[in-house]
Amino acid sequence: MKTTRRQFTIGALTAAAAGTMPMLVQAQNGKTIAVLFDGLYSEFWVAGMQIIKDEMKKRGYNVLEAISDKDDNKQFEQVRAMIARKVDGIIIVQTDSKAVIPAIRAANRANIPMVHFNRPPAETDAYSVAVVADNQTIAREAVLHSCRTAKQAGGKYKAAILIGNLGDPNAIQRRDGFQEAVSQFSDTIEVVARIPTEWNADKAFAGLTNALQANPDINFVFTSSDFLIPQVTQALKSANKWAPIGAPNHVVFTGFDGFPTAYELMEQKYMDACGVQNLFYETKLAIDAILQMQEGKKPERILLDPGFAITQENMMEKRGEMWGYALLNQKKSG
Repeated sequence: MKTTRRQFTIGALTAAAAGTMPMLVQAQNGKTIAVLFDGLYSEFWVAGMQIIKDEMKKRGYNVLEAISDKDDNKQFEQVRAMIARKVDGIIIVQTDSKAVIPAIRAANRANIPMVHFNRPPAETDAYSVAVVADNQTIAREAVLHSCRTAKQAGGKYKAAILIGNLGDPNAIQRRDGFQEAVSQFSDTIEVVARIPTEWNADKAFAGLTNALQANPDINFVFTSSDFLIPQVTQALKSANKWAPIGAPNHVVFTGFDGFPTAYELMEQKYMDACGVQNLFYETKLAIDAILQMQEGKKPERILLDPGFAITQENMMEKRGEMWGYALLNQKKSG
């Protein structure tokens, strides 16, 4: 099932990024959902928070929200506070998959449904539901497109991957999807740099800069998250490798997440493909799971967003499902 783009307010997204979001969205039926994120440190999380709030309001729920700033102890206290307020459900983004388990147990004891948004918890006998993207498949399909593009262009390619925090299952799956794709093109593509970023922009920039100095013939780059696009752009420009598709020094470039910047770069012919998480569909899965648990049902522990790869070939067809395109359109329309 696919959910196409929704309208959401740029003013609210801007306020969210600045940390000025209202703590309560009023509604009609008196039921309340807590939305607990570990941070709003990229457009993906800002948009995710706003889409959840908009959808909950549309369905008649109050929304309480809190940000833990990647502090697991602080988030556990936030969960306990929401339990004390007798919320009707919790949607949570945790930093650490193991540290969140006591929060799941506390919610279980209070009989309050808990759904993990975009990041699953570690394996446990405590019950909760996780809505996750099929990171490995999405990454593989996006990188496969770029591999085919490279092969059709001819010549040999030296590849670099910017790897996320390996404490995050999403980062591991994206790395594995990349590897599955390039391994099918070993006659064309050689991976010469595997750059750890820990989801840190400065570390990503330094790592890619060093890789380009050590391997000046790198001409194929995959970033495990679009939030690192500015660092990739800066490093490639410094190495005189920032050029559009068709130019002799074009670096085949693949992203992941579906940021507005990613769509802009595809439109400008600087990015070849991007793996996209369907934030609209993930929000629907999360809210539906909360409602089912409120009715005493037990949905599957893992609910999967298949996502998709947006490419130079299909971007006009698929962009309506891309949250970054929806946000970009809102910005352009004022």
